[in-house]
Amino acid sequence: MTVFLVGAGPGDPDLLTLRAARLLAEADVVVHDRLVDARVLDLAAPWARLVDVGKRPGGPADAQNRIHDLLVDAAGRHDTVVRLKGGDPFVFGRGGEEAEALRRAGIDVEVVPGITSAVAGPAAAGIPVTMRGHSSGVTVITGHQDPTAARSIDWEAAARLGTTLVVLMGASRAALIAEHLLLGGLDATTPVAVVESATTPAQRVVRTVLADLPDTPVHAPAILVIGSVAALDVTDADLGDLVTSTASEHGGSSWLN
Repeated sequence: MTVFLVGAGPGDPDLLTLRAARLLAEADVVVHDRLVDARVLDLAAPWARLVDVGKRPGGPADAQNRIHDLLVDAAGRHDTVVRLKGGDPFVFGRGGEEAEALRRAGIDVEVVPGITSAVAGPAAAGIPVTMRGHSSGVTVITGHQDPTAARSIDWEAAARLGTTLVVLMGASRAALIAEHLLLGGLDATTPVAVVESATTPAQRVVRTVLADLPDTPVHAPAILVIGSVAALDVTDADLGDLVTSTASEHGGSSWLN
């Protein structure tokens, strides 16, 4: 018995891995999150049973345990069970918890990584999360936790890291996150990009600055990119001269010609 923990990528079905697409085409059961793109689910075998286990606000507190039980039961009844998760199973997907629960039940687990929206979402907006002269690191943070909670992320410390900050699941708390980053000393004019429904036909990109983020409408699912790179769109033709001249300064222009 094996359950496949499969990353569905950021949304666009063309960004699925080959392994993920093959498993979907073979699966008897696909247990999927609520936000997995319908076009990805369309790749499942015609006979596959699709089970939506996505959590919703106000849902039962034991929802995750119910998912564990469902996966164990499905593995005992079917040859190929796919647990399909948005992005990558191990990036805020609770894939580790599900893998542990399955192993405790004596069920084998295979992890099929997916492209995380933490990188693909900004990339779809032309934003490199790291770029020479801008940022030499990236910090990926969940925005799901209440910044005022006792055991929440130390946003004020995050403000001092000097890296690009990528916040997933932070739409409903964007204003609070901005407030705590400002308290941590991050400049009010720090660029921010909000990438909604990344890589899908509904993708929308809003660019602002940290001080104005609380007044910026943010609609889930959304990724917040905070740092100087958030002002960039390197796919924009107007930036071509800038990118080329920067490379030239470092003696690397010849291969761009």
